[in-house]
Amino acid sequence: MFEALTDRFQGIVRNLTGRGRLSADNIRESLREVRRALLEADVNLAVAKEFVARVEARAVGEEVLKSLTPGQQVVGIVHDELVNLLGRSSVTLAGSPHVPTVVLLAGLQGSGKTTFAGKLAVWLAQKNKRVLLASADVYRPAAIDQLESLAGRGGVGFWRAGDGTAPAAIAEQALDQARKRGFDFLILDTAGRLHIDQELMSELRAVRSAVRPHQVLLVMDGMTGQEAVRVGAAFSEQIGVDGLVLTKMDGDARGGAALSLRHVTGKPIQFLGVGEKLDGLEVFHPSRLAGRILGMGDVMGLVEKARTAVSETDALRLAERMRKSEFTLEDFLDQLRQMKKLGSLDSILKMLPGVSKEMLEQAKPDADKLKRYEAILLSMTPKERRIPRVIDGSRRRRIAAGSGTSVPEVNRLLREFEQARTLMKRMRKGPRGLAALRGRNR
Repeated sequence: MFEALTDRFQGIVRNLTGRGRLSADNIRESLREVRRALLEADVNLAVAKEFVARVEARAVGEEVLKSLTPGQQVVGIVHDELVNLLGRSSVTLAGSPHVPTVVLLAGLQGSGKTTFAGKLAVWLAQKNKRVLLASADVYRPAAIDQLESLAGRGGVGFWRAGDGTAPAAIAEQALDQARKRGFDFLILDTAGRLHIDQELMSELRAVRSAVRPHQVLLVMDGMTGQEAVRVGAAFSEQIGVDGLVLTKMDGDARGGAALSLRHVTGKPIQFLGVGEKLDGLEVFHPSRLAGRILGMGDVMGLVEKARTAVSETDALRLAERMRKSEFTLEDFLDQLRQMKKLGSLDSILKMLPGVSKEMLEQAKPDADKLKRYEAILLSMTPKERRIPRVIDGSRRRRIAAGSGTSVPEVNRLLREFEQARTLMKRMRKGPRGLAALRGRNR
């Protein structure tokens, strides 16, 4: 989503930090580039002008200009003001002491409300909350069917009203069901329109009055651009909004909505939706997003991804096996599966600090190769994965045929695996072992 903006900002950062001394004119020139980059990213004009003015007021000062590292200080100020623009701290979904907590989703048609409802339900279920999904969208029957399908896939509760029930009555009945069945959360999806009209707003006000939700989340398409500001302001004024959700954040739009909405509506961004899968939901962290935009990476986000993908027990078991040089092809297969849970390798590398677009292109991981390796490993028997030395020529031909690959690819995987095992053994022996390995490879 922020690829173009990140590229522009990284160029500005390199220009600032590459100079030993900075003048007020140097800083103002760089800030003109910052404003141009924000406008090209579809950030609201008033927001961009105010942002640059705040940075300039802090950056063009005697303390910065006479500092030993003026460029780094200016970059730090830009980062700090980006965090202020996005919201100083993250705001997550708070539960009510009186269950069920009612979450009402609002937004235009096509914003991704229904998909987000399923993602939010799964996110809450992972926190051991019992969730009921219901839809008050009586105009699009496919939306109700879609929500029911998402509930089934996510293993959460679902309730459907009878045909002909009005949206406000659906909301009341869903709340009654959630109370009777002891659910912790009721997530209520609502209808949208292609544009804002009084019929939509009146219906939403009636639904809100019927259930008195604890949280009203406005779901916005992250690819909307400048229009997102007008839509966000209208919903905030006429309905009342507690938090914002930006969906489709893995798309190729310029991302200006994320940088404008918080400032214009005064409401916090709570979640980012990424992809169509039910686990594609991120809690919004302003400082982390600011770091990503400036090319500083998101190490904490990567750590959290790793924690969800790999249990501590499995990690300790694998570390112990590697320490004892007991690493097998079975472990290698487990590692490939865990990497898939983390997401694409491109997205992982982008979360590392200092990885530029050029570096990413040079070190672009071969995802297809990893898929072929997984197919090869799955074509082996458990014994072959545990004891690779039993894999002779005929077995290699069988594995290649079963995985849809070739014998040279099977040989390559086994060779790379043996090289990794050899490296682990040398590392276990310490510096002498590594020195011996380097001498042998010369």
